[in-house]
Amino acid sequence: MTVEKLRGSLVYVLVVVVGVVAFGWPFLFDGSQEPATAHGSDAWLWTALLAGLVVFTLALEIRRGVMTSAHVAVLGVLSAFIALLRLIDLPGGGNGLFFLVVLVAAAFGVRFGVLLALVAMAASAVVTAGIGPWLPYQMLALAALAALAGVAGLATQHMSTRTEVAVLAAVAWVCAFVYGGLMNLWSWPLIQDGGALSYDSALTLSETLQHYWSYYVATSFAWDAAGATVNVVLVLVLGTAVLRALRRVAHRLRPAVIWDYNDEVLNVSHAAGSPAS
Repeated sequence: MTVEKLRGSLVYVLVVVVGVVAFGWPFLFDGSQEPATAHGSDAWLWTALLAGLVVFTLALEIRRGVMTSAHVAVLGVLSAFIALLRLIDLPGGGNGLFFLVVLVAAAFGVRFGVLLALVAMAASAVVTAGIGPWLPYQMLALAALAALAGVAGLATQHMSTRTEVAVLAAVAWVCAFVYGGLMNLWSWPLIQDGGALSYDSALTLSETLQHYWSYYVATSFAWDAAGATVNVVLVLVLGTAVLRALRRVAHRLRPAVIWDYNDEVLNVSHAAGSPAS
C-alpha cells in the first residue's frame, strides 16, 4: 500500500475514532445532566473536527486522482438536494433524506457515501435551522448508515436491478433503526435518574443493554419503525430509476486510465468523464 493510499484510509479511520469517542465519552460521565448542557462544551469540537476531516479528505482524494472536481460538484449538488428533502414531511414522520443516502452510497461506494452523509446532514441543519449540540451526532449516525449502505452496494452491484432494489430496501429498513439507535446514545447515558430506563455506571454490560433496549422501545422504536417503512416504500417505488441514474453518473465520473508512452517512459493519467477502459 502506497503512502497516499494509507493516508486516504487513515482519514476514514479517524472519522470512526471521532465517532466512537464522541458517542462513548458520556458513558464515563458520572451524574445526571441535561444533554444540551453536557454537550454544549464539546459538540462544537466534534463538528469542527468532522468539517476539517471532510475538507482534508476531499483534498487528499483529489490529489490521489480518486476524485475530481466533478465528484466535488456532484457531492455538493446531492448534499443540497438531500438537505431540501429534509423539509418534506412524509407519513409516519419519515423523509426522503435516508432513502437517497442509501441509494447514493450503494451507487458511489462507501467513501463517497460517508462524505455525502457528513456534508448533507450539516447542510440540512442549516436549511432547517436545526443547528445544535446534537448536530455532530446526527452527522456521525448518518455516516454510519451510509457506510452500511455502501458495503451493501458492493455486494449487490452485480445482481439484477430488481433483486438489488429489494436488497437495498431491506438495508434501508435496517438503516432507520441503526440511525435511531445511535442517535439515542447522544443523550441516554446522561439520563441517570435511577429509573428502569436510565443509564447507571454500576450496571453490568447485560443490565446496561437491557436498560437501553427498554428505553429505545419506549421512546423510539415506533417512530423508527414508521420511518423504516417510509424508507422501504421509497426505495421500492423510486429505487430502480434513481439507482440507474446514479450508477450512470458514477460510471461517467470514474477515472479512465490512459497509457501514454513518451520517450519510453510509461505515464498514467486520469481523465474524468470518460468511460472506464
